[in-house]
Amino acid sequence: MAFLHRHRGLVPYLLLAPGLAWLVVFFLVPMYYLGDTSLQKGSLELGYSFRWAWSNYGDALTNYRPQFVRSLEYAGIATAIALAVSYPLAYWIAFRGGRWKNLFLLLVIAPFFVTYLIRTLAWETILSDGGLVATTLRHLGVLSSDGRLLATSTAVVAGITYNFLPFMVLPLYVSLEQIDGRLIEAATDLYASRPRAFLRVTLPLSLPGVFAGTLLTFIPAAGDFINAQLLGTPRQYMIGNVIQSKFFEITDYPQAAALSFVLMAAILAGVLLYARLLGTERLTGAA
Repeated sequence: MAFLHRHRGLVPYLLLAPGLAWLVVFFLVPMYYLGDTSLQKGSLELGYSFRWAWSNYGDALTNYRPQFVRSLEYAGIATAIALAVSYPLAYWIAFRGGRWKNLFLLLVIAPFFVTYLIRTLAWETILSDGGLVATTLRHLGVLSSDGRLLATSTAVVAGITYNFLPFMVLPLYVSLEQIDGRLIEAATDLYASRPRAFLRVTLPLSLPGVFAGTLLTFIPAAGDFINAQLLGTPRQYMIGNVIQSKFFEITDYPQAAALSFVLMAAILAGVLLYARLLGTERLTGAA
C-alpha cells in the first residue's frame, strides 16, 4: 500500500494490466499467427512456409467476391429488420413495462439459454416445406403451391435476424430507459405532439443505443455461417461458410487466413464510415 501511495500514477496502469494481458494473449498473439499464416504458401502434405504471399489476398478478393457481397448484404438486411422490430419492443419495455420490465428482458434473452445450433435447427423445422408457416403462406397465396421458405435467402436472413435480435434489443432498452421522462413531458407542455416529441427528444437521445445495437448485430452477422449452412443452400453461402470450409475441409490455411483478414478489414472500414456518418462524439455527448 505504501508503494501505491508513493506511485499513484501507476494505479491506472495496474488496473488496466489484467485486461491488457488478456487482449495480448487472446487477441494480438492469435492475430499475429493468423497474419503470418495468410502470407504462407504450400500444401498440407508438403507443409506451409512464410513467403510474403500477398497473392492470397488478391485471390480472396477475386474468387470469393460474391460471398463477400452476400455476407454484407444479408447482415445489413438482418440488422435493418432487427432494428425495426427491436425499437418498438425496447420502447414499450422501457416506458410501459412497469414492474414487469425484468421479466420482459428475461424473455428477450431467454433464447440464449439454448445453444446457437439448436436455435437454428428449430428454425429449420419452423420453415420446413410441411411446416405451419409455409403451409399458412400457401393458403394465403403468398407462396405458390410448390413454393418454399427453407433453402432460400429469406430463410437465411430470418435465421440471422432471430439469432442476433437480443443484441439489438438490449442496447436500445438501456439507452431508452435512461431518458428522463421529464424531458418528454416538457416537450408536450411546449405544445409538441407525441410524434413530434418522439422525433425531437426520444429518438435523438436513443441514438447511442441504435449505434451500439446495429454494430453488435451487424458485425457477428457478417461472419456467420451456421444459418446459411442449415437454412440455405450453396447458392446462399456467405464468406463465413467459405472460411469454415477452407480451414476444416479443404485445409487451405493461408487462403482461409487471408479471407478472414479481408472480412475483418471490410467490417472495420464499414464501422469507421458508419461511426463518422453518425458522429460518435455527438452520440457520446448525448448519452
